[in-house]
Amino acid sequence: MFARRLFTAAVIAASLGVAGLAGAAPTPEGQSGDGQNRRVRIHNQTGVALQKLQAADVRTGTFGPDLLGGTPVATGASVPVTIDDGAGGCLYDLRAELAGGQTLLRENINVCRIADYYLTR
Repeated sequence: MFARRLFTAAVIAASLGVAGLAGAAPTPEGQSGDGQNRRVRIHNQTGVALQKLQAADVRTGTFGPDLLGGTPVATGASVPVTIDDGAGGCLYDLRAELAGGQTLLRENINVCRIADYYLTR
Protein backbone atom coordinates (compact mmCIF):
# COMPACT_ATOMS: atom_id res chain seq x y z
CA MET A 1 0.00 0.00 0.00
CA PHE A 2 2.85 2.42 0.89
CA ALA A 3 4.63 1.70 -2.43
CA ARG A 4 1.42 2.42 -4.36
CA ARG A 5 0.98 5.78 -2.58
CA LEU A 6 4.60 6.70 -3.30
CA PHE A 7 4.16 5.79 -6.97
CA THR A 8 0.94 7.82 -7.18
CA ALA A 9 2.66 10.85 -5.59
CA ALA A 10 5.52 10.56 -8.09
CA VAL A 11 3.11 10.37 -11.04
CA ILE A 12 1.17 13.43 -9.82
CA ALA A 13 4.41 15.35 -9.22
CA ALA A 14 5.68 14.49 -12.69
CA SER A 15 2.44 15.53 -14.34
CA LEU A 16 2.50 18.88 -12.48
CA GLY A 17 6.19 19.45 -13.17
CA VAL A 18 7.08 19.59 -9.48
CA ALA A 19 10.85 19.29 -9.06
CA GLY A 20 12.46 17.41 -6.22
CA LEU A 21 9.99 14.51 -6.09
CA ALA A 22 10.56 11.07 -7.49
CA GLY A 23 9.64 10.91 -11.14
CA ALA A 24 9.67 14.68 -11.71
CA ALA A 25 11.14 15.90 -14.97
CA PRO A 26 14.57 17.50 -14.55
CA THR A 27 15.10 21.18 -15.38
CA PRO A 28 17.62 22.24 -18.03
CA GLU A 29 21.14 22.62 -16.67
CA GLY A 30 21.81 26.08 -15.28
CA GLN A 31 18.13 26.83 -14.63
CA SER A 32 16.37 26.77 -11.30
CA GLY A 33 13.23 24.66 -11.23
CA ASP A 34 11.23 26.90 -8.89
CA GLY A 35 9.20 28.76 -11.52
CA GLN A 36 10.71 32.17 -10.71
CA ASN A 37 11.33 34.45 -13.69
CA ARG A 38 14.99 35.51 -13.70
CA ARG A 39 14.94 37.22 -17.11
CA VAL A 40 15.98 40.86 -16.79
CA ARG A 41 16.38 43.54 -19.46
CA ILE A 42 19.63 45.41 -18.81
CA HIS A 43 19.49 49.06 -19.93
CA ASN A 44 22.90 50.62 -20.51
CA GLN A 45 22.66 54.21 -19.30
CA THR A 46 26.35 54.63 -18.49
CA GLY A 47 27.31 56.86 -21.41
CA VAL A 48 29.77 54.27 -22.80
CA ALA A 49 29.54 50.75 -24.23
CA LEU A 50 28.90 47.91 -21.81
CA GLN A 51 31.60 45.36 -22.66
CA LYS A 52 30.90 42.55 -20.20
CA LEU A 53 28.30 41.65 -17.56
CA GLN A 54 28.68 38.95 -14.94
CA ALA A 55 26.48 37.83 -12.05
CA ALA A 56 27.27 36.14 -8.74
CA ASP A 57 24.75 34.56 -6.41
CA VAL A 58 25.27 36.50 -3.15
CA ARG A 59 25.45 33.19 -1.25
CA THR A 60 28.60 32.12 -3.11
CA GLY A 61 30.15 35.34 -4.43
CA THR A 62 31.45 33.49 -7.49
CA PHE A 63 30.94 35.39 -10.74
CA GLY A 64 29.82 33.37 -13.73
CA PRO A 65 30.53 33.81 -17.44
CA ASP A 66 29.79 36.94 -19.46
CA LEU A 67 26.00 37.23 -19.78
CA LEU A 68 26.43 39.28 -22.95
CA GLY A 69 28.21 36.47 -24.78
CA GLY A 70 30.98 38.79 -25.91
CA THR A 71 28.59 41.22 -27.65
CA PRO A 72 28.91 44.77 -26.30
CA VAL A 73 25.80 46.83 -25.54
CA ALA A 74 25.90 50.41 -26.85
CA THR A 75 25.06 53.31 -24.60
CA GLY A 76 21.30 53.84 -24.59
CA ALA A 77 20.63 50.27 -25.75
CA SER A 78 19.26 47.34 -23.77
CA VAL A 79 19.59 43.58 -23.82
CA PRO A 80 17.60 40.76 -22.17
CA VAL A 81 19.60 38.34 -20.03
CA THR A 82 18.69 35.41 -17.81
CA ILE A 83 20.46 35.59 -14.46
CA ASP A 84 20.17 32.05 -13.11
CA ASP A 85 22.98 29.76 -12.00
CA GLY A 86 20.59 26.88 -11.26
CA ALA A 87 20.92 27.08 -7.46
CA GLY A 88 17.52 28.69 -6.86
CA GLY A 89 18.78 32.05 -5.59
CA CYS A 90 17.21 35.40 -6.43
CA LEU A 91 19.79 37.82 -4.99
CA TYR A 92 22.76 38.48 -7.25
CA ASP A 93 25.67 40.88 -7.43
CA LEU A 94 26.30 42.28 -10.91
CA ARG A 95 29.73 43.23 -12.22
CA ALA A 96 29.81 45.36 -15.37
CA GLU A 97 32.89 46.19 -17.40
CA LEU A 98 32.64 49.33 -19.47
CA ALA A 99 34.61 50.59 -22.47
CA GLY A 100 37.63 52.43 -21.14
CA GLY A 101 38.22 49.88 -18.38
CA GLN A 102 35.86 51.07 -15.64
CA THR A 103 34.20 48.31 -13.58
CA LEU A 104 30.88 48.78 -11.80
CA LEU A 105 29.64 46.55 -8.99
CA ARG A 106 25.98 46.49 -8.02
CA GLU A 107 25.06 44.35 -5.04
CA ASN A 108 21.97 42.47 -3.86
CA ILE A 109 19.85 42.75 -7.00
CA ASN A 110 16.69 40.64 -6.66
CA VAL A 111 16.38 39.27 -10.20
CA CYS A 112 13.15 37.43 -9.32
CA ARG A 113 11.37 40.70 -8.56
CA ILE A 114 12.47 42.98 -11.42
CA ALA A 115 12.01 42.95 -15.17
CA ASP A 116 14.31 45.88 -15.98
CA TYR A 117 17.61 47.06 -14.53
CA TYR A 118 19.01 50.48 -15.43
CA LEU A 119 22.80 50.45 -15.25
CA THR A 120 24.21 53.91 -14.53
CA ARG A 121 27.58 55.27 -13.39
